[in-house]
Amino acid sequence: MKEMNGIRIIGIDHGYGNMKTANCCFPTGVLESEEMPAFKQDLLILDGRFYYVGVGHKEYSPEKILDEDYYILTLAAIAQELSREHLTSASVYLAAGLPLSWLSKQRNAFREYLLRRETVDFTFRNKDYHIRIVGAEIFPQGFSAIAEKMGRFKGDTLLCDIGNGTMNLLRLHDARIDPRQMYTEMLGVHQCVLAMQEDLLREHNARLDETTIYSFLQNGTVGIAPEIEEPMKATAEAYTEKLFRTLRERGYDPRLMKLYVVGGGGCLLRHFAPAATGQIFIDEDICATAKGYEFMAQIQLRRERKA
Repeated sequence: MKEMNGIRIIGIDHGYGNMKTANCCFPTGVLESEEMPAFKQDLLILDGRFYYVGVGHKEYSPEKILDEDYYILTLAAIAQELSREHLTSASVYLAAGLPLSWLSKQRNAFREYLLRRETVDFTFRNKDYHIRIVGAEIFPQGFSAIAEKMGRFKGDTLLCDIGNGTMNLLRLHDARIDPRQMYTEMLGVHQCVLAMQEDLLREHNARLDETTIYSFLQNGTVGIAPEIEEPMKATAEAYTEKLFRTLRERGYDPRLMKLYVVGGGGCLLRHFAPAATGQIFIDEDICATAKGYEFMAQIQLRRERKA
């Protein structure tokens, strides 16, 4: 979170697997209840309705404004950032993003979705919050993760942002964006998780929940029987081979360019990628995109102020 003229700039990365701010990460899931539940951990209360935050994750959808979930998750993200500063009341400017190929068509609708209320009162984790949302801007996902360090990108670079639902690609030439080479592929980590569940059930009659599989992908092992982990590894390796095949189809040549990977899916390349050639850098900061949103929003607000 950044502060500017009394306004708190809060960057939020609205993922399909996790919500990320500059300092927090929690599962993208919401479970609504009409009555006060027995357990109140991560409970958000808005307009007399109750929402468990962080239960499971959102199903993939090409639009994020089709239900109330991302608005509820946005409030929870704001509360977590403010709580770090011991604040319960603030004027907030939201900085969010969308996949590269969807930005131009969906930007206005997503911005209006986040700005639906100028003031909002809610309770989260037994704290009452009073928030005034003074503005919002939507930035290109993936690119935001490197915006603050663009000067380092010399030569030809392919930026690869692997999220839970999509993989976004952007070509850079000496830190200059090539708008002709921006792509969004349906190759998120969740597709690998689904393939792994299907393979385990078909070949070994084994049922693993998603939490265990995500832990395996993040760490390379979860300490279960080798006869189960070995086929899980094979599925993950097949997924990364498919990922690199898609990169090559989009022009990636390890002899000529660097590959810069951001997003939670970088762990797949670290643990399961085939023998890699060329220069590959994996940014392990899962909050890098949210931090980038704040950086870009701060620059934009400064320019507007000068104008």
